[in-house]
Amino acid sequence: MYKQILHTPEGVRDIYNGECRRKNHVQEVLHGVLHSYGYEDIQTPTFEFFDVFSKEVGTVASRELFKFFDREGNTLVLRPDITPSIARAVAKYFTEEDMPVRLCYVANTFINNSDFQGRLKENTQLGAELIGDGSVEADAELIALVAESLLKTGLTEFQVSIGHVDFFKSLLRESRLSEETEAALRELISNKNIYGVRELLDPLPIRLGLKEAFAAVPDLFGSVEILEKADACAVTEDAKRALERLRRIYDLLCSYGYENYITFDLGVVSKYKYYTGIIFQAYTYGTGEAVAKGGRYDTLMDHFGKPAPATGFAFVVDRLLNALSRQTVAMDVKVPKAMIVYRASQAELAIQKAVELRGQGMAVELVPERIGRDYEAYARKNEIQKIIYAEEGAV
Repeated sequence: MYKQILHTPEGVRDIYNGECRRKNHVQEVLHGVLHSYGYEDIQTPTFEFFDVFSKEVGTVASRELFKFFDREGNTLVLRPDITPSIARAVAKYFTEEDMPVRLCYVANTFINNSDFQGRLKENTQLGAELIGDGSVEADAELIALVAESLLKTGLTEFQVSIGHVDFFKSLLRESRLSEETEAALRELISNKNIYGVRELLDPLPIRLGLKEAFAAVPDLFGSVEILEKADACAVTEDAKRALERLRRIYDLLCSYGYENYITFDLGVVSKYKYYTGIIFQAYTYGTGEAVAKGGRYDTLMDHFGKPAPATGFAFVVDRLLNALSRQTVAMDVKVPKAMIVYRASQAELAIQKAVELRGQGMAVELVPERIGRDYEAYARKNEIQKIIYAEEGAV
């Protein structure tokens, strides 16, 4: 019985001591960058009505939601994604706002992944949303935020890969594929499987130019020069406009000074279907998945009755921590710590000394003296630099 309740369920974990301290430190660093760009904090509920994350919204699949019911029979879900929650809140509280709304957050998300996938079902996300600004400058600002934030954490080797959903979607609209074929094509392109794309499309009655464009998409990734290669595959006006926007974003990112951290991927596909424009992901060593994801979602606000252009992103803090750890990025998270060991008769003196030291910025533990305790071993384990033994009349 005790053994069972001491374990956490699959997909969740405890974080404590040094790891928790490092996580809080990284969150503070990231949060500080967002605040420096004028973003204000928002907190939304951990659970929402099902409709906030329904299929029409375009977030995660229904089978991956943690669902339950309230006493009135309403279907509720633990949030799998923060963006729809913020869109709902903006539609409710910022209806009269005619200026762009900048909001940032740190919160946990919950996705009911299959156990065999080996992924966490609860993750901490920290991100930003810029609502009411449809400009290319807004897109560049969010990508610059990602780059600056990663640099502030101590990472130096990372890439922000940028794509545009209209490049791929415009080809889909022209080809008029079935929903099943489209889903298979998305999977193949996401996996960079050029041969699979050709095999899937060869027997289908779509024009040769479209087939060749689809087959080329998985290979359209790399530095800014890849946009020139993509011109040959831009067989629709929407695709051409998408490439032009990406070029303009790159120019703006050069003004920020982050061009060395930028790559392009016209085959990037997100499981979130609410994206309507640019889409981007940040990668670094030490983790197989993106440490940050984002993009433009100009139609999501329609679902909540307040049409407005919007763009945003989120760091997956737990993945970022793994990357920082595996790259042995140094973090200055240690604080001066002391431990005062005292007898009952010295409690008042020990408290006075602790108050004095805490006022000087030191973390102080008060520990009653017990025979047999190894205070030095405890201090080493808990990174306590100083042990003070209280004595009668002085500390």
